[in-house]
Amino acid sequence: MIKVEFLGPIAQAPIEMEAETLEDVSVRLKEDRTLAQWLDKCAVALNDTMVNDLKIVLKDGDRVSILPPVCGG
Repeated sequence: MIKVEFLGPIAQAPIEMEAETLEDVSVRLKEDRTLAQWLDKCAVALNDTMVNDLKIVLKDGDRVSILPPVCGG
């Protein structure tokens, strides 16, 4: 079981799911229209390390963070 958390303005509570790869997580999250609109714009961190390879194999207890783009000044 992994935990997926959504940061910033994404109004979604963390969820837990079974997934073998980040690609599995992506497919599952895209089923939710509210989340789907964010996913192509977001960065992803796995256990606090930025990643960009959806083929990464996940293990039990991993934490995936979805980070939307932000602007600052």
